[in-house]
Amino acid sequence: MTKKIAIVAGEPSGDLLASRIIGGIKETQQDVHFTGIGGPHMQEMGMDIQYSMDALTVFGYVDALKSLPKLIHTYKGLEKNLLKQGPDVFVGVDAPDFNLRLERRLRVEGIPTVHFVGPSIWAWRYERIQKIREAVSHMLVLFPFETAIYEKEGVPVTFVGHPTASQIPLVPDKVAARRRLNLPVDAKIVAILPGSRASEIKLLAEPFLRAAQLLAERDSSLHFIVPIVNAERRQQFNQILKEIPVPNLHIYDTKLAQTPISWDVMEACDAAIVASGTATLEMALYKRPMVIAYKLTPMMKRLMEWKSGQSKPYVPWVGLPNVLLGHFAVPELLQEDCTPENLVEACINALENEMYIAKLKQEFMQLHLSLKQDTAKIAADVILQLANRF
Repeated sequence: MTKKIAIVAGEPSGDLLASRIIGGIKETQQDVHFTGIGGPHMQEMGMDIQYSMDALTVFGYVDALKSLPKLIHTYKGLEKNLLKQGPDVFVGVDAPDFNLRLERRLRVEGIPTVHFVGPSIWAWRYERIQKIREAVSHMLVLFPFETAIYEKEGVPVTFVGHPTASQIPLVPDKVAARRRLNLPVDAKIVAILPGSRASEIKLLAEPFLRAAQLLAERDSSLHFIVPIVNAERRQQFNQILKEIPVPNLHIYDTKLAQTPISWDVMEACDAAIVASGTATLEMALYKRPMVIAYKLTPMMKRLMEWKSGQSKPYVPWVGLPNVLLGHFAVPELLQEDCTPENLVEACINALENEMYIAKLKQEFMQLHLSLKQDTAKIAADVILQLANRF
């Protein structure tokens, strides 16, 4: 008898994660029909796409408000379809605002629910655990420390590892990455990653480029590499670059490559200045020293504080490497501390302090090993166990 599994992924990273889970399920059980919301990777794996994930891919509160009518239409349509179809299990991949609401509704009707990628309740809005407890039959988490949180709150949980840890090599090949990017093999290279959103480029490109200018004045042989996510962000970045020219700067369009150019940039560099986010974990997996930085506009900061009910995270760190290691392994320069001078000082340490670099690489290797699991198989086993409960 064909098993029906509904999946919702709301952004490109979720599409990729979900496609691997589908692959893991297919390796164990062939007679399965997948349906829901997803993107090209899930479609390639044979999923019936009811709605494109573009309907859920919004960045920030302003975009969310503009997209609200479309979000409501998509939610209502999918909820109606799934209640009619009665899947054997529902899997929500990230997108917690959308998925937890849908999971609660489906679970009331007796449909077991799995949520993959736990919301960061350890940092913001711990009270969401009540909603999670009501909505989720089983939580799949990326980080080992999260299991204790959900076990304490009575939510069944499984640590599945972070899929990226299996994709990134344990021992990076800096020379090969530099050759792929046509960079000098023997140069000192600093990666600049100001983020992928317009607001991030607007706030971070200027201090990052001014820091690069100061570093270049100090050492004219330095090279700088920047991955840019699309043509719009490149145009925005180039406008800022006109006012703050940097010698030996190389820009790469990540959308023009078959493999992640941003990963080549991480592998090729000696150190990085990087916006807080997923890229900081990827940089740690490449064992590169970094300076984590971030800025919010006063309005965005107020909106975050209003939505979360708190002015700062529960944990003292923002960057994922520091959160996972439990200390300030790499510096974090946030808000008014994100100045070119501070970035330069931290970057020089990341480039020249050999004892610090060696210790950091050792810590990042242990972190990598802890996150490297057979994520697709572990997740598939949990999902199929719930789907085959009768």
